[in-house]
Amino acid sequence: MSGSPPAQRLRTDLAMWRRARRYAVPRRMIERAAERRLAGDWRGACAAANVDVAFDLDGVADEFGAEAAARLSDDLRHFAPDLLRWHLPRVGGGRTTIATSLVLVLARYEPAGPGGRPLVLNVRTPELVTGSQRLTLALSRRLRDPRLSPRDWTASRHLFDARHSADLLRHTGGTDRPPFFHPDGTPLTGGELPASAPSSASQSALTEWAVLLLERGDLVGAFAAVGLDLRLVDDPKRPWWLRAPDDVIANLPVSPVLLAREVARHAAARPETGVVRIAADPRSSVRITVGGEGRGRPLAEVDGERGHDAPPLLDEHRWRRLPDLDLLRAGLVTPEELHPLVRSALFPARPGADGPVGPPEGAPPGPVRVRCLGEWHEVRSAGGRLRTPHTARERERENAMRALGGAVTGCFAVEHAWRTAAGRLPRALREQRSDLFERAQHGDTEGVLRLLDAGMDPRVRDGRRRTLLHCLHTLDHEVLLPRLLDAGLDLEDRDHHERTPLHVAVGDHGTAALCRALVDAGARTDVSDGSDLGLKDLIDLRRRTDLTWLA
Repeated sequence: MSGSPPAQRLRTDLAMWRRARRYAVPRRMIERAAERRLAGDWRGACAAANVDVAFDLDGVADEFGAEAAARLSDDLRHFAPDLLRWHLPRVGGGRTTIATSLVLVLARYEPAGPGGRPLVLNVRTPELVTGSQRLTLALSRRLRDPRLSPRDWTASRHLFDARHSADLLRHTGGTDRPPFFHPDGTPLTGGELPASAPSSASQSALTEWAVLLLERGDLVGAFAAVGLDLRLVDDPKRPWWLRAPDDVIANLPVSPVLLAREVARHAAARPETGVVRIAADPRSSVRITVGGEGRGRPLAEVDGERGHDAPPLLDEHRWRRLPDLDLLRAGLVTPEELHPLVRSALFPARPGADGPVGPPEGAPPGPVRVRCLGEWHEVRSAGGRLRTPHTARERERENAMRALGGAVTGCFAVEHAWRTAAGRLPRALREQRSDLFERAQHGDTEGVLRLLDAGMDPRVRDGRRRTLLHCLHTLDHEVLLPRLLDAGLDLEDRDHHERTPLHVAVGDHGTAALCRALVDAGARTDVSDGSDLGLKDLIDLRRRTDLTWLA
């Protein structure tokens, strides 16, 4: 049984990355973090990029020596937390939020004396898929937490260190230009792309050739072009999701050149037979046997190995094509919509931009045409409400009809769906709603306020029946809570899991200050969700020792 049609998952993956690039690292965040970094204020840069600093530098020199302390201070001055956020792995499956419960090791500093443990600079990602997208920058002597998965990024400074950001070009498989583009960012024409295996030593041309072979369906040829053998065995005894290995490979955003580079690095470090893997999807991976069995070349094949005994997984950024280049090739973004450090690294010959560089800011909500009573009416968010061209008398008549069980259509059906999430909205209104809630999910308080100031109706619910009050655990509640309450939002509104905003704040790791603010505003504490889980149960389940006052 075959999986998804070839490249279908790639299209889904690309759509996810397009949304992540638009919402996950807002332009204002990038600008403010860069301003503070260039001013020498690394703590201010972290604050601007929603990174909590969980340490101070007092005592580092005494314990680890002046040299280690100086290296740490220098690294922190050039740390670009917004660039790190840009490159972080995403949950995927349509979600744009950061991959959860990871520890990314950025640097190690050796102690001054013998026998001491190194000091580790690391970043920790959120624990929940739907939780706050804030990161934590920490100094650790030992990474003990079994829930966390340490990953070594010390050799990938182009992902977070402004001094090394230009190395991104080399990492894409390019030399003087990125694959598929000229150095100024203009795409190569079809006639400029390789029509056969390139004879030159150009890494860019080899990368293009291997990717083109993948896209044409010549999977074995694509791997062979970079010195890897690929075995595609359709074994009826295997689980159904492993019976179409060609589909698994075809839907993998792999750069064969980068993969071959990583396999060679592994072979150099371990000349004896070794195995590495790359994750293809939640149930399968690609296993690469570096040597053994008299083989002269590494062998790649699809498998379903899981668990602690399985060979190690390579970090995704080491083998996958850069999402930004895939988005540019598809025409889904422009170079000016990239992070400024990414733009300058990929396209060193590109002229300076006429305006700001970075993800576009949200547009004010515009009018939407709705078919109503045989006519086209204009509906729009303006002045903090969804406005339609109907009189109070017409509205009363429709409300009475709804109360009697009658069908409601046109503008009134749209209003109902907007406020309750029951029913369908026109596509343009769905996009406006999605724009608001995506910004809320990624902690873009300023972006949410900008939309509200432009007239967006704050009483809209998303597809999961959440209001903006349900999203306060990802936002600055001190700014938004009073405004939302003044707009008439209800603290006891329920989402699709029958959770109130307080219930979400407790369960999705909202701060104790937010929970206190909701209670002080009048939120009930004797509530349960659709699973009959009360606040006390949830506090115990999440081990919220900071909320004992609420239990």
